[in-house]
Amino acid sequence: MIGRRARLGAAVVCAAILAAAALAGGSESGRLEGPFFRKSLKEWRDRRAASLRSEDGWLTLVGLHWLEPGETSFGSDPSNRIVLPEGKAPARAGSFVLEGSRVFARILAEGQITVEGKRAAGGEVRTDEEGDPDVFRLGTVSFHVIRRGDRFAVRVKDSKSPVRTGFSGLGYFPPDIAYRVTARFVPYDPPKSIEIPNVLGGVETQTCPGIVRFELEGKEWTLEPLQESGGRGELFFLFKDATSGKETYGGGRFLYAERPSGSRVVLDFNRAFNPPCAFTPFATCPLPPKQNWLPIRIEAGEKAYASSPGHGEPSQGRK
Repeated sequence: MIGRRARLGAAVVCAAILAAAALAGGSESGRLEGPFFRKSLKEWRDRRAASLRSEDGWLTLVGLHWLEPGETSFGSDPSNRIVLPEGKAPARAGSFVLEGSRVFARILAEGQITVEGKRAAGGEVRTDEEGDPDVFRLGTVSFHVIRRGDRFAVRVKDSKSPVRTGFSGLGYFPPDIAYRVTARFVPYDPPKSIEIPNVLGGVETQTCPGIVRFELEGKEWTLEPLQESGGRGELFFLFKDATSGKETYGGGRFLYAERPSGSRVVLDFNRAFNPPCAFTPFATCPLPPKQNWLPIRIEAGEKAYASSPGHGEPSQGRK
């Protein structure tokens, strides 16, 4: 997924999603007809699936552990507060120490844990709030510290996780060029702040650059996007529609659109995709604000994942 810092909504996404931008975004401008439309869409879907299946993709998540002030031990022994996969880590591998807004690592399994290819020596830990976090690696297992509001957590991944090795592929509605619409972007001057809820039960304030107006089924609808920082400055949409919780994931879907050309922006709902929470209970996803709940069926894009941890609504307030 993907390149946006999952700090959107508590997360918005680390890019979370954002590596996603690389795959999820990038809708070509201009009108695509017939076989060109289908070819481009297939290539996008292939990139999307490859990203999910990657050794560092969302399917590798196996744990999310919130830190409390003081010391939090980690290792494979069940007595640790953070229990790493059995057989893949020493019984006592180390600990994290939360002091105010700073996190420190203490390494016991010296020589076995690495950061950026070098032996981990402990000390203050760089979280995802500063950009690329310090990623601790131990065989197929990796873990790093994330910050969501005033809270810190350790996100654990395993490239051999059952979710990744058992990935059954993605399901989609049939391609339909009618859901590739040319919309009108009306900027806010100045940009306004909107509240974005998240699966943790919290709310974060994000910047909305304007409103997008488009027509489907003979009526006009609106969506308020978030502005992607850096890169190509794409618009990032969180939306729900009448398929949510039925054919599609209950927590809504994501959609990227290229930076508007003047007042023109193309929304290709064939490229609407599931948030990480559709695949794992250990992600911290943003949810669509109520103004982005569409009362119509958007029968385009990605359907609910067959093995989703929650086919319907995501569990809010998870710890």
